[in-house]
Amino acid sequence: MFAHLSALLGGLVTGWVGGWGWFLGPLIIWLIKKDTMPFVNDQAKEALNFNITVTIIFVILAILGVATLGVGFLIAGPLMIIIGIAALVFIILAAVKANEGVAYRYPFALRLIK
Repeated sequence: MFAHLSALLGGLVTGWVGGWGWFLGPLIIWLIKKDTMPFVNDQAKEALNFNITVTIIFVILAILGVATLGVGFLIAGPLMIIIGIAALVFIILAAVKANEGVAYRYPFALRLIK
């Protein structure tokens, strides 16, 4: 549960510097607990993969906006809001499921960490 919720905390704390902290919390939890707790290992990797995916999408949208001299933000801005809300909902769902002891799989996540 903390691996999922730590992504929200990391995003809030580092949101003013680009939001790179989204994946920092799950990464720390995964590195500390991966060898001792199999369920935490699985869920921390899942949270890490999802938050890396969301970060990649946001970086691509920001580049699109900047590369088009701001015109791309007419599309990227609303997409960022929609994706941010969806990520928030998925993270909360994942935290609730993990708290119940159920392994949660995010619907849209690149499986970068195996």
